[in-house]
Amino acid sequence: MSDLYLECNYGISGDMAVAALLDVGADRTALEKALASIPAKGFKTEIKRVEKNGVSCLDFNVILDSEHENHDHDMNYLFGHEYAEDEELGHCHEHCENTHGHFHHHSESEEHSHAAQHESHHHGEQVHGHEHRNLHDVLEIIDRTEMTENARKLVHKIFEIIAKAESKAHSKPVEDVHFHEVGAIDSIVDVIALSVCFESLHVEKVFVPFLCEGTGTVRCQHGILPIPVPAVANIVQDFSIPLKITGERGEFVTPTGAAFVAAVATDFTLPKNFVLKKIGMGAGKRNYGVPNIVRAMLVETEKSNSENQTSSALHDKIIKLETNIDDSTSETLGFVMEELFASGALDVQYLPCFMKKNRPAWLLVVLCKAEDAAKMEKIIFTHTTTIGIRRAEMERTCLARSVCSVEVFGESADVKVVDVYGEKRFYPEYESVSRIARKTKKPFGEVYNKIVSECEK
Repeated sequence: MSDLYLECNYGISGDMAVAALLDVGADRTALEKALASIPAKGFKTEIKRVEKNGVSCLDFNVILDSEHENHDHDMNYLFGHEYAEDEELGHCHEHCENTHGHFHHHSESEEHSHAAQHESHHHGEQVHGHEHRNLHDVLEIIDRTEMTENARKLVHKIFEIIAKAESKAHSKPVEDVHFHEVGAIDSIVDVIALSVCFESLHVEKVFVPFLCEGTGTVRCQHGILPIPVPAVANIVQDFSIPLKITGERGEFVTPTGAAFVAAVATDFTLPKNFVLKKIGMGAGKRNYGVPNIVRAMLVETEKSNSENQTSSALHDKIIKLETNIDDSTSETLGFVMEELFASGALDVQYLPCFMKKNRPAWLLVVLCKAEDAAKMEKIIFTHTTTIGIRRAEMERTCLARSVCSVEVFGESADVKVVDVYGEKRFYPEYESVSRIARKTKKPFGEVYNKIVSECEK
């Protein structure tokens, strides 16, 4: 199993990352099967080789018909307000006319092209290019698309990251956020393609040292926004993704690209030594002063089994919240635990304690990410009788983990794979074990041990 190094020296977008993953060896057959099953209309896809600054790259293009076109690659639309007084305007407009995709702009004879026009309807209704979908609408399209369960989970994770970032930017609950560009069908296709391609590579770690972003402003359906746009800024803040601002004008990092990195990156520091096994080059559509390219590299690092090895340990910071409660009912406390977990708590505990005047009480302890602390406090204050919450920042060490699937007794089971200083340990997911045990009428322990045995093979 190799690791993946994403070099984002010139930013990252969904289509660039898909192309890079395909070029480095992702399963194109699995991708084509997933794309053919998307329950939406108005698009087709094309995969071909192009040149960027004299370098051969792969290009993944979602081509929209005129009814669904959203100007995502139209440089004059995106940056015309900045370039209007520049001598470059004519060149920029000529470029966008040559790259602004419609069905009739591409011949069937182009090398390595794959085109599949989709005519099915979402809920039997026509999906317009500027229709504003919310998270539920997007996830419903995803759940009706054919892909592995791990790929589907990754699609959900990416869109949930974007939804939270948009929620923060617009001060709206996640369920009330309506996607604009990211809810368009080409972005949905990009995220599905990203997840299917990434899952097919079966990589263990993902190294992303930093993202490079441009400067200036960009036009979108919200109006003219500063770069990085609010959603990207919120994602890199929430996930502590290192960001470098270049002197180039333009939007190099899109919300889809940032959310993909946030969802899959395990390390923001490259190992000291590694061997390059394969390189993939993904081309972007926009024309900047620097190459619009993402480079994906499969790498192998030396792994030591010594006790001093630390490469399998990940270090981050979390928030610990705690409060003493002596006058809330057990039903209330149970409800609070459910709400905290549903809102992203890492762990929730109730510990028996004694308060002043020897009153039996409960010590509520919540572990969460820093960006979720305020949300956790609001739930506790709203639903319990406490009037004060203690907060502490804590450092933690976590073992690197990934998720794989194995088949036992004719059923698929999800397994958490943990790297313990070079040794793999397998922990079958409870939901998979219980489902298979009930369906096959076999003992829980037998199913659990069978899954571990298959993993060890």
